[in-house]
Amino acid sequence: MITRRTLLGSAAALPMLAMPSVLRAQGASGGTLRYVPSSNLTILDPVFTPAAVSITHGYCVFDTLYGVDSDLKPQPQMAAGHTVSDDGLTWEITLRDGLTFHDGEPVRAQDCAASLDRWSQRDAFGQALRAATEAFEAKDDKTVRIRLTRPFGPLLEAIGKPHSSPAMIMPERLASQPIAEQVTEMVGSGPFRFLADEYVSGDRVVYEKFQDYVPRSGPASWTSGGKVVHFDRLIWQIIPDEATKVAAIQAGEVDWISTVLPDLVPIIAAAPGVELFQTDPFGLMTVMRFNHLQPPFNNPEIRRAVMMAVNQLPYLQSITASDDERQECRAMFPCGMPGVEELGSDMMSPPHTLDEARKMLADAGYDGERVVILNPTDIASIHPHGLVTADLLTQLGMNVDLQDTDWGTVVQRRVSKEPVENGGWSIAHTNWPAISIANPATNATTRGIGQGGWWGWFEDAETERLVEAWLSATDPAEQQRLFNEAHQRALEMVPVVPLGQVFRTGAIRSDLQGALHGSVDMFWNVHRT
Repeated sequence: MITRRTLLGSAAALPMLAMPSVLRAQGASGGTLRYVPSSNLTILDPVFTPAAVSITHGYCVFDTLYGVDSDLKPQPQMAAGHTVSDDGLTWEITLRDGLTFHDGEPVRAQDCAASLDRWSQRDAFGQALRAATEAFEAKDDKTVRIRLTRPFGPLLEAIGKPHSSPAMIMPERLASQPIAEQVTEMVGSGPFRFLADEYVSGDRVVYEKFQDYVPRSGPASWTSGGKVVHFDRLIWQIIPDEATKVAAIQAGEVDWISTVLPDLVPIIAAAPGVELFQTDPFGLMTVMRFNHLQPPFNNPEIRRAVMMAVNQLPYLQSITASDDERQECRAMFPCGMPGVEELGSDMMSPPHTLDEARKMLADAGYDGERVVILNPTDIASIHPHGLVTADLLTQLGMNVDLQDTDWGTVVQRRVSKEPVENGGWSIAHTNWPAISIANPATNATTRGIGQGGWWGWFEDAETERLVEAWLSATDPAEQQRLFNEAHQRALEMVPVVPLGQVFRTGAIRSDLQGALHGSVDMFWNVHRT
């Protein structure tokens, strides 16, 4: 039975899938770790996008000033430590010795300050920090200084966040590029070097161990601690077909699969030499995102009508195989995370009915506007949700246009702010690691930043006021009160509809030991027995 925090047990034996000859020819050497990501790596810049595959890549190439341990507590990573002035307005972070970029240049405080400045313009938590910051600067080559205009208690949590655009450090010359442009030259100070001449989008991504990387002392724990690499090369093999991935790991042609479809879990569970694991103990939160700029979902009453009609269970059942892989969570923040209360239990179906939702929709003034749903056919954890939503909205009497396409096209189209008649959209589905949207500041799905925020462009000054108040609060009881106020505001304004939480399964060859499983896959600490 699949559990959330333990390896999966064996299932009844099933026949091994046939291996294509092209994969049989690719033998893994003792010095190479072969990995299959969940999707193709198309955006290399891990600050530019919150996509999980880009963040996983980012942790190979780049490092952060602070990381988190398995309890999600900030720990020094590139930093040796920090000091804070008595008034809480000046933070000085000292770099540890031995930090070197892949081009041979030493890591300087100037690089870190420029990187923090760039990151704080794109990330939701970073934007909150930026609003309280007078300057990110270098006191000297070894000391990063952050001068605040008001105290910002969770500063280390912000610059050490483990997912969805972490504050990764790159050379000043790269971090100084215009924020609207992706950084494509992959020069970091992380444990692996990106081999640009071997990168083929849609086929493979290749890294080699960075020989000049100096790990911290102590054991590795999530994105902190001693990142010791035991392989000379790391190769990501892009395999879009799910059954082919399973065949590849069965035959030993790859070592590690990031995710396994629920229907294929029994096959791997019965395969000798392969183990299953839970990829992220905190799970993923899946959401329906509205385009707030265009009718009909620029009307919050219409958004509330849709949320009233949503029953999470069909969505969860469409992408999971058992109750242990899913959790209903009628909240705008992931259930099980600190401070999160399930405040939306009486705002969705059940107990509400479709008739109630139809009445609310009519009272809100819905006038037959076309609802374009972008639906990726090549992402198994998202595609069924478009089908469920299209059926639900049709039952509500809405004018639904379900547009099936590949994920790359969805990513390109969902940034369009045009009306649907000009290629725009109304609804798209996605999922977020629970740890990346666990509080009012980090939750990009509920932030009211508008044009500068997450696609969908929800704008709400009251939401942002509550975020700022929560960030400034020091009393735990006051923090919780403000958290709940921000949560209630999100339920009132409906920037997204929460569809529940899922817990995904990955697979790894059993001769690999020490693999760390968190919100992203991490390739340090793992070694072959």
